Amino acid sequence: MAKNYEEEAKAILKLVGENNVDSVTHCQTRLRFVVKDRKAIDDKALEKLPEVKGVFYGSGQYQVIIGTGVVNDVYAAIAKLGTVNAIYGKDDADTAGKTSNEHKTVVQRLMAMLSGIFIPIIPVIAATGLFLGLKSAATNAQVLKLFGAVPSDIPASLTSVISVLTDTVFAFLPALIVWSTFRYFKGTPIIGIVIGLMLVSPILPNAYSVADGSAKAIMLFGWLPVVGSQGSVLTALVAGFIGAKLELFFRRHMPNVLEQILTPFLTMLVTFAIMIMGVGPIVHAIESGMLVGVEAVIHLPFGIGGFLIGAAYPLMVLIGIHQTMIAIETSLLASTGLNPLITLEAMYGFANLGVALAIFLRARSNKAKATSMGAFTSQLFGVSEPTLFGVLIRYNFRPLIVTVLTSGIGAAILSMLNVAANSYGLAVVPSYLMYIYNGHALLWYTIVSLGTVVAANAFAIPKEVLTPDGDVETANAVISSTVSDNKVYAPVGGETVALDQVSDPVFASGMMGEGMAIKPAEPGINKVYAPQAGTLSVVADTGHAYGLTTDDGMEILVHLGIDTVNLKGVPFTVAVKAGQHVNKGDLLGTFDQAAIKKAGLDATTIVLITNSKSYARIEPVAADTTVQAGADLLAVQREDVKVESVEPA
Repeated sequence: MAKNYEEEAKAILKLVGENNVDSVTHCQTRLRFVVKDRKAIDDKALEKLPEVKGVFYGSGQYQVIIGTGVVNDVYAAIAKLGTVNAIYGKDDADTAGKTSNEHKTVVQRLMAMLSGIFIPIIPVIAATGLFLGLKSAATNAQVLKLFGAVPSDIPASLTSVISVLTDTVFAFLPALIVWSTFRYFKGTPIIGIVIGLMLVSPILPNAYSVADGSAKAIMLFGWLPVVGSQGSVLTALVAGFIGAKLELFFRRHMPNVLEQILTPFLTMLVTFAIMIMGVGPIVHAIESGMLVGVEAVIHLPFGIGGFLIGAAYPLMVLIGIHQTMIAIETSLLASTGLNPLITLEAMYGFANLGVALAIFLRARSNKAKATSMGAFTSQLFGVSEPTLFGVLIRYNFRPLIVTVLTSGIGAAILSMLNVAANSYGLAVVPSYLMYIYNGHALLWYTIVSLGTVVAANAFAIPKEVLTPDGDVETANAVISSTVSDNKVYAPVGGETVALDQVSDPVFASGMMGEGMAIKPAEPGINKVYAPQAGTLSVVADTGHAYGLTTDDGMEILVHLGIDTVNLKGVPFTVAVKAGQHVNKGDLLGTFDQAAIKKAGLDATTIVLITNSKSYARIEPVAADTTVQAGADLLAVQREDVKVESVEPA
């Protein structure tokens, strides 16, 4: 007899708030609510409901994680109640995404923009920081002394060549930002990079040199001062925004026969004219004022500014506004060559390490130990979502409060010591590379970061994890057990990715079950094969997910990409139907990886065992290895325990 989910649906709506819901949709694992007031929802109460595995807020949606198969029934019960706007369906998936975007706040949109613009630039800035660190270490007088040399022994020609590695990115940083801004706003990136190069042309005097009197501005028409935008991040952002919008305007209104030549011509001419005729200098002045303010906060006496930044950063990550700091950090690097802000923010990652380690070492709950160990491992390399959602906000407020306080204290000490990085983009263990340029900075950063781990570890343990998962009286029982092995095979070919490294925090946290991810190998059409023999319990109408129940009861979810439900099935084809029995290796469908990436989404394929608790051990293959479709992906061990008899005490 099918279970009636009406009471569960009513309970969920009561806690989310019927009047708080603008619309609700669902995918294969979770309900997705667009809500008016996220703060009005009691997360803890929702997580106590029988069918709710967890909650998460992201992409403008309040997501209630239910699980494969059951989510369809719960959603159907919500739709049947008719008290909220249930909009999901084949024809309405785009409406759901649109509604979500429309209800994003200005801050959320700003963060999405800054993230989209700066994330493509982060790798080259991080690499440049490493180049600078290696250069500083290699030319340090004390280091050279060990080899019987002095800095003057280094040939000037070698120094010049090395400077190409260390100086290029920051010399042309505005060009990179204008390029990325054009790319984000759907302009032509090559036009953006040319405009950016115009702003930093060596013909134009450096604005900073003009400000300190070592250079003079070009006086256009004898009265209009013209300077370059070297090091000005905000100027580059404004130029990229104006240029991209102008290009799109010209393309819409230009005759086809003239569009190819006149659109780039007018875009570059008008954008450059706007920037040098007054917008550029004004924006640069605003940016300079902002940086003075930020540095004033950082250097408040007694480490007060450092504490405020270090304590606030975990909360910024929690509500999703931390990406706004990237623009400020980039401006600091471009104008001063150093980034004290990332140093203060970095203590959040080390505090998280201490919290996760404390729970792993001292918890009596095996479930808490497993969650915290996965969170600790991913946090070592700067992936904080598993710790944030799986640990910090899971056990009342104690772990979060400990992280906030220890992060703030560590940051306060570093601000008093004037420690600063020479880059950004590296977190936790790799972050030490940003300080090798200076022995003093590296020493104190190491001491304070490790001290933050120790402090967080000492105070973070919540009472909830001190209780075992369950106490079973087995002292007088005669127990027999049998162990059986099974495997799950790769549904697609590609490069394996550890589950805690995927970009969706719900999957990464293990909330939906253990498993593995694969970055598909084929840039175009990829075929998806059955990872085991069994019955298809779920075949998404959109083609982005398949649920399979094997003959011995293993429940497997194959999820094609992140948030791909919003694509309405366009990149997917389906070759099977729900209820059909398939053999291992049978074709389930296809997806177009290029189309998914063009839509700005991640095509990583997730393979989960959603009833992981039924198994003694699930062992994935090594991450960062190449597998073919049909190759071993997960080794699964099941232990069946049976109580044969109970002897009298």
